[in-house]
Amino acid sequence: MNVAMLIAGGSGQRMKQDIPKQFINVNDRPVIVYTLEAFQKHPNVDAIAVVCLQGWEEILRAYAKQFNITKLQWIFPGGENGQESLRNGVMGLKEVCDAEDLVIIHDAIRPMVSQEIISENISCCMRHGSAITVIPCAEAMLLTDDKNSSTEMIPRDRLARTQTPQAFPLKKLVWAHEEAARRGIKESIATCTLMIELGEQIYFSTGSEKNLKLTTAEDIEIFKALLHSKKDDWMK
Repeated sequence: MNVAMLIAGGSGQRMKQDIPKQFINVNDRPVIVYTLEAFQKHPNVDAIAVVCLQGWEEILRAYAKQFNITKLQWIFPGGENGQESLRNGVMGLKEVCDAEDLVIIHDAIRPMVSQEIISENISCCMRHGSAITVIPCAEAMLLTDDKNSSTEMIPRDRLARTQTPQAFPLKKLVWAHEEAARRGIKESIATCTLMIELGEQIYFSTGSEKNLKLTTAEDIEIFKALLHSKKDDWMK
């Protein structure tokens, strides 16, 4: 079974809005609904779990019913930080899924994830045992110690910008979070960084610049524009 696990446990302080960013309405539907719909309609996703900000679970269930998200099966509580939210979701799935099931972890605030990105992520994980969605680094990258100046660059051809989804077999995720607890690793910001900290090799699947993470109010404006954009016929 392939299970999409959406991470919606954050309060969205950088967005500086009155409600969490995953529940902000854009064109009369919450951000998280766009994300849920992407996995709802994907033929190779069998079930959906959401790690939800505590206090918003019933609102999430109401939205799932309103927008016919029939694949939503489990809601787990968010944690104090990203790693704890991920752990809560993984350990929750451990109780209800098989160890060999594939878990597709995705930020609830990446509502523009395409069917192609999901497909390639699943395929890569099935081939290699892991799949981290990435895009190339197009900008010049500078190393700074004081955030005001630099004397050193980082070759961009050695860098990959990570996105979600990030897919692993459930048993691998359970191992990673149990091993992190044993080693005292508590602040890893994503599953890919946790695996790297544990010395694991991870494999890449292809992302997109459109697979935007909604972090600031400006990102919401970009999301609105992307919703109404259409690729020109002449573009390959």
